[in-house]
Amino acid sequence: MFLFNPNVRWRRSVLALGMLAPMVAMATPATAAVSTETQYIFNTFSFLIHGVLVMFMAAGFAMLESGLVRKKNTAVICLKNIALYSIAGLMFYIIGYTVLYPGDWIIDGIFGELSLFYDPAPKELALMSLSAADQVDATKVAAALNEVLKDDYSKPSDWFFQMVFVATAASIVSGTVAERIKIWPFLIFVVVLAALIYPIQASWVWGGGWLDKMGFSDYAGSTLVHSTGGWAALAGAILLGSRKGKYSTTGQVQPMPGANLPLATLGTFILWFGWFGFNGGSALALGSAAKVAEISIVYANTNIAAAAGVVIALLLTQMRYGKIDLTMALNGAIGGLVAITAGPDVDAHWKAIVIGGIGGALVVFAIPMFDKLRVDDVVGALSAHLVAGIWGTLAVGIFGSGDIGVQLIGVVAIGAFVFIASFAVWFILKSTVGIRVDEESELNGLDIAEVGMEAYPEFGQSS
Repeated sequence: MFLFNPNVRWRRSVLALGMLAPMVAMATPATAAVSTETQYIFNTFSFLIHGVLVMFMAAGFAMLESGLVRKKNTAVICLKNIALYSIAGLMFYIIGYTVLYPGDWIIDGIFGELSLFYDPAPKELALMSLSAADQVDATKVAAALNEVLKDDYSKPSDWFFQMVFVATAASIVSGTVAERIKIWPFLIFVVVLAALIYPIQASWVWGGGWLDKMGFSDYAGSTLVHSTGGWAALAGAILLGSRKGKYSTTGQVQPMPGANLPLATLGTFILWFGWFGFNGGSALALGSAAKVAEISIVYANTNIAAAAGVVIALLLTQMRYGKIDLTMALNGAIGGLVAITAGPDVDAHWKAIVIGGIGGALVVFAIPMFDKLRVDDVVGALSAHLVAGIWGTLAVGIFGSGDIGVQLIGVVAIGAFVFIASFAVWFILKSTVGIRVDEESELNGLDIAEVGMEAYPEFGQSS
């Protein structure tokens, strides 16, 4: 009730002004802006705190997937998700970051330089060393600080923020190929995805490559992250084949319901929560009032789009099947989130509702479409990430500032590259070490066959 007390709100306003006073004092009279160092601090803080939110999405994917698989495969899902996050981080450190953000192009606008091991900028290390010295030389510290402030943010903070995006793309693949893939071949694929496939296509836009020069726009990665993960997953699902018993000889779809829908719901809420970091941090700055306003709009649009995706999924499943489907509602939320990710800075909230609502609707129609094509997608990731990601990217050309033709070129180019490259990697793995467990292991569950333990041993034999 105190939130609506005008006296309390007045006291808070006075307190807020008092807290802002030091910042105002640092501002120059001509610009009334915070100092360059303060901007650097805020921008870096934005990368770090939003990166932490995106990192938490790894837990969301783990819980969503764990809830949507049968209980005999739950431990493997948990293992895959913590392993893929770790491998993606290491590979993005070893090579991925330098491919995404090249210093010199090998082929202009197409491919970045192949250098190994990302390291913090030398000038940042110099500032830290000088500041920590027993006898601090103020002149040298000031000079080192000026060198650091030539950048708008700390380089390691950007590396961290970009790294968690790579892990998100890998998580999408995990859910699609669940319940029948071997662990080690999957993790080998993650190595290639994080080191080369993801960074190469991302460099075409975020690294200043040829698509960026054409005007292609993808604010936070509807295509660069989500559709990329979807294309990689589609290639794997095609070569892997469907789970035993999923499709009858007559083409009927046999339901294989997940073991823990409350866990899947929790995972969806975690993803929704983390998405504010995913989209909000992609403003790439927090050092001005304009950027703060932009992030606020992005947060609001992100939330509205997800809500619209859920509501549309509820309505459509009621109309199509006579009952509301919880799993469709969960994927409707994700479809709405993915759809708005390419343009969360859209200038009117009603546009976010439309974009997110269509994203949720596409999920409802795409999931049975993939089943008709006999592409077995355990968690619905192809529909929620690939299909909704394509829509969200094109929506920038319809509702945003992008050109629909250029957006389409980007969708096709990135889709073709990621699918072909991923198909090649999956094919090599299938032809050498094999990518699918044997029929007995699939029947008994991957928990026992792959890791030798069960997630729910007290419940007896899994089904």
